[in-house]
Amino acid sequence: MNTIDIDRILSQFEIIGQVQSVAPLGEGLINDTYRVATAGDQAPDYVLQRINNAVFQDVDLLQHNIEVVTAHIRRKLEAAGTDDVERKVLQLVKARDGKTYYRDDEGRYWRVTVFIPDSFTHQAVTPQSAFDAGKAFGQFEQMLVDVPEQLGETIPDFHNMELRMRQLREAAQRDAVGRLDAVRGIIDELERDADWMCQAERLYREGKLPKRICHCDTKVNNMLFDSQGRVLCVIDLDTVMPSFIFSDYGDFLRTGANLTTEDDPDESHVGFNAEIFKSFTTGYLESALSFLTPIEVEHLPYAVALFPFMQCVRFLADYINGDTYYKVKYATHNLDRARNQLALYRDVRRHDAMMADFINKLL
Repeated sequence: MNTIDIDRILSQFEIIGQVQSVAPLGEGLINDTYRVATAGDQAPDYVLQRINNAVFQDVDLLQHNIEVVTAHIRRKLEAAGTDDVERKVLQLVKARDGKTYYRDDEGRYWRVTVFIPDSFTHQAVTPQSAFDAGKAFGQFEQMLVDVPEQLGETIPDFHNMELRMRQLREAAQRDAVGRLDAVRGIIDELERDADWMCQAERLYREGKLPKRICHCDTKVNNMLFDSQGRVLCVIDLDTVMPSFIFSDYGDFLRTGANLTTEDDPDESHVGFNAEIFKSFTTGYLESALSFLTPIEVEHLPYAVALFPFMQCVRFLADYINGDTYYKVKYATHNLDRARNQLALYRDVRRHDAMMADFINKLL
């Protein structure tokens, strides 16, 4: 992207001050992000993002969700007399037409937020950062329990386990590239537990399990910290939408509590980190227990198992389909990922009793 493009795009937004420089920011895999520095001390810096509308196809809905959520959090913080509110919630900058995004002549979508100064992200998951993440994401959900309007799903059925099993079965039936025979054993093992893993959707249809406004991408680097290591706010709000709280609780632990990376081909490295589970759960329940229902709390161990199971299903379906969704670096990359997540699922299930006991003691 050249300077002329950036100048033209930034000119569509109601920013204050003279742009001094633009540089890439962060390591996001979905959107292109830039820090926009302004001259002098009177104007704030900004964050410019290109929204990936191949992933988020309804940009108007996406931005409306973020507008509603950030405005609601801001009101909650101000009502509570919170100090330094400007650094504790994202602030969207309006385009010249009054929207919070701009569509350029090439059909690309852009948005601008105010850069939060003296803020940092962390990549490492430690017991302390896991506790901080649990508390922050629980507080995030707690502030949004009374959002005054229904939000839409920015990625429909993102964490729908019934849908993911249907996709796996359809992939196996097609066997598009002749890989089915090599993975029948994995499919058989997944099918044995599939009915149990799909219980969230059934409980929802029965009116027993609520959907709430969740973040749905609860990684430790989706929080900003101040220089003292205190959490400022939750960021990367593209996936904020109605979901089961299992999405926020279980998906953090899928990545944060695995002893290795999700594509490590050596299954002997895979394991469930109980210390990270305990730290995250302690922080999460400290802030979320005030609104969780008994059935949500009871099913937290299920949520921990759900997400490696779901991700195994997704990786395996993509492998059978010929690697059409996830980027791969070698022929069996998705298969290695699937086996990795299945190994994690097995180890999580070995901790079922421990998890339930730990949660009961916290209560």
